[in-house]
Amino acid sequence: MILKAENISKRYFRKTGAANNFYAVNPVNLEIKSGEAAVLMGRSGSGKTTLLSMLSGLLAPTGGKVWMDGTDLYSLDDRALSRLRSEKTGVVPQGRSAIDTLTVLENILLPAQLYHQPLPEKAAAQWMEQLGIAHLRDARPAELSGGELRRMAIARALAQEPEILFVDEPTGDLDDENTRLVLSSLYAYAHENGKAVFIVTHENDALKYADRAYRMDSGNIT
Repeated sequence: MILKAENISKRYFRKTGAANNFYAVNPVNLEIKSGEAAVLMGRSGSGKTTLLSMLSGLLAPTGGKVWMDGTDLYSLDDRALSRLRSEKTGVVPQGRSAIDTLTVLENILLPAQLYHQPLPEKAAAQWMEQLGIAHLRDARPAELSGGELRRMAIARALAQEPEILFVDEPTGDLDDENTRLVLSSLYAYAHENGKAVFIVTHENDALKYADRAYRMDSGNIT
């Protein structure tokens, strides 16, 4: 798996007295490879989530191209792009993404059910154990803390074994111990399974687990 971004940018039109354009992300070039964990640091509002959304096939860039194993993501129609995302990518968004009527285990298995794929019950059990939520498998989301919900969302993405995993602020609701647990688990997923992981965070400790590190400020990346 090789993901390449070539001069991708995102421009929004807004009107503040006079019409103008606002760049959330200025032209960016980067590459993410299998077996690597890449970390993108930056303050809130710097454009990190917008960039993650473009890289993961969720938001079309205003300019430039995103290549995944030689495929230009945004040259695909909606159906083909959705299929590629379901087969190769996993995304853990910032916000709450649990279905309240399902148990923790059912939430983790849900993506496979939606796409009529074999249920990854063994992988789900392994990642729940790894992330310290195995005892909550039959609990409902309303019974979980914010940090437990976060780890459930990460376990759900990891259980699908995507070729590239995009994680937005994975440690925002976690204490120090669970921050280390999550970051080391993401790093291990990349290195032990030969997958690619792209982590957006403001957590400085994440740099200890990064093979590549980028910083974003006002839409510019270094």
